[in-house]
Amino acid sequence: MRAVSHTPSLRRAPVQRRSAERLARILDACAGLLDEVGYDDLSTRAVAERAGVPIGSVYRFFSNKRQMADALARRNLERFTDRVTERLAVTGDRGWRYAMDVVLDTYLDMKRTAPGFSLVDFGNQIPVGARRAEPNHRVADRLAALLSGHLGRPADDDLRRTFLVAVEAADALVDLAFRVAPEGDEKVVAELRALLRAYLARVLD
Repeated sequence: MRAVSHTPSLRRAPVQRRSAERLARILDACAGLLDEVGYDDLSTRAVAERAGVPIGSVYRFFSNKRQMADALARRNLERFTDRVTERLAVTGDRGWRYAMDVVLDTYLDMKRTAPGFSLVDFGNQIPVGARRAEPNHRVADRLAALLSGHLGRPADDDLRRTFLVAVEAADALVDLAFRVAPEGDEKVVAELRALLRAYLARVLD
């Protein structure tokens, strides 16, 4: 499993395996502490102590905790994409509705179980409460590239725009579901699933 892709969040990309493993431990520690203390009380020193590395190792990769949280969000996106790809590879092509269920179910599973995910997911929640456009564009572009083969159409601007609208809608309703119930209200999730199918059918059928 990849630790994190080389992104602007990293001051220096890991080259050797040992360095990559250290970066992974730092991000794992960051994720665990986010669940325990939240973003406001997160500190690079606490992350270093939890990861069992010198504080200088954290600063080797990140200038501040914001960059660290963003790198965690990008790793979340990589892991999300990997899981969707693996599940679709096992089941084969069963149509776009099934593919969308895999995407949504994978996201909900990570929301419920992945450390730190409820706060940072793919970047929307850091700083806590902020909603930025860039992460949802990244997710939509990634889904368009990932699913274009299953849909039998190119990942062009129209498909990316379609997925962006779907991602924005899903983002808002998943947030609602988890505000209604700690594990995500199933009735709200069902409404979201129906909404996505109705919208995407206009474009993908």
